[in-house]
Amino acid sequence: MSGPTQCFGPRGVRRGAALTLVFASVLATGAVTGALPRGSAKSEDFATRSVASTVDRDEVADAAARAVADGKSGKEAAEEVVSRSGDRWGAVYDERQYEEFEQALDGSYTGVGLAAKRSADGLVEVARVQPGGPADRAGIEPGDLLRTVDGHRVDRRPVAEVVALLRGDRTEAVAGSTVVLGVERGAGLRTETLRRARLTTEAVTVRRIGPTRSVSSSASPDSSGSSDSSGSSGAVMIEVDSFTRGSGAKVRDAVRDAPSDAGVLLDLRGNSGGLVTEAVTAASAFLDGGLVATYDVHGEQRALYAQPGGDTDRPLVVLIDGGTMSAAELLTGALQDRGRAVTVGSRTFGKGSVQMPSKLPGGSVAELTVGHYRTPAGRGVDGRGITPDLAVGSGAEQRAETVLSGLGGGS
Repeated sequence: MSGPTQCFGPRGVRRGAALTLVFASVLATGAVTGALPRGSAKSEDFATRSVASTVDRDEVADAAARAVADGKSGKEAAEEVVSRSGDRWGAVYDERQYEEFEQALDGSYTGVGLAAKRSADGLVEVARVQPGGPADRAGIEPGDLLRTVDGHRVDRRPVAEVVALLRGDRTEAVAGSTVVLGVERGAGLRTETLRRARLTTEAVTVRRIGPTRSVSSSASPDSSGSSDSSGSSGAVMIEVDSFTRGSGAKVRDAVRDAPSDAGVLLDLRGNSGGLVTEAVTAASAFLDGGLVATYDVHGEQRALYAQPGGDTDRPLVVLIDGGTMSAAELLTGALQDRGRAVTVGSRTFGKGSVQMPSKLPGGSVAELTVGHYRTPAGRGVDGRGITPDLAVGSGAEQRAETVLSGLGGGS
């Protein structure tokens, strides 16, 4: 993979639509959530930045209440306050948008069913195509280049912006709306008109690598749901696109079902985050209890712990890149600090701030920065990211397999 992959997850670069840090899933439980920064997001070229500013929740609520009392939009008034505050990760949703955000945590979204990445030449390349989705039905394939979206050239635009255009975030596009793509394959350039659809993603994919190779879209290393220990078992690659509901258990089950002599290559490249409870469950697959992360909410320190009983002996390598964000960074930091894994790839995005959603007058929902989390060793992630043990640009997957083999994990 030549660059971070923007995947099938929830929508909205400006509204915070790639899954990032979510400690719980509903407002009633005081969920803590995260969102992509407002404006252009260049995860593949991310540079160190200052810690996100915060905004007073009461100030936002008061602005929304005054607007509603005057017959104006409470959401727009709240957005103005958040924008002035400099809270890079703050976002305001209307009721429909927040409902869609929650649906995205279940792996459901509106789009065309393709994942994009930056090609070796700096162009926007199709990384994966969701089977049966609009892009698949149009004959779009991995390796195709996206040249235009609705007539606008996207050659050098940030991948996250291109994905937002595909989903129609700025126009509030719904299922059934159309988007016109200029697609290049080899020397040929063609135009395809796709109709967006409501799609469901598979957040966790498991496949064998090494001498024995098989592919499965479920959370077990072979299509029968059981491990195959005959002959050389190679290694198991577990690709986690985002931490939607149930993804942590799928990682845990994949580790349990893997042959006893097989190492694990955990691929978190392009993982935009998600439910932190799912990331902690995934960490529990490799740890026997202990600290996963600490975080603060309005200055109050809290901690997250792995469940006991994880596999602490199996060789483990974690693949990361500039698209590895938030909850995925939390998992990476825990495995690295605890000495449980060797990390390979490039520096992660650096999203370590915590957002808390609250309902506003008029029905909208504001997600505002309230604190930050740290790895078990006390490292801050926000604006810094996580540096891999082995920094690799191109050919990271192959290097990771070599490292895993050196650890005795097959491949």
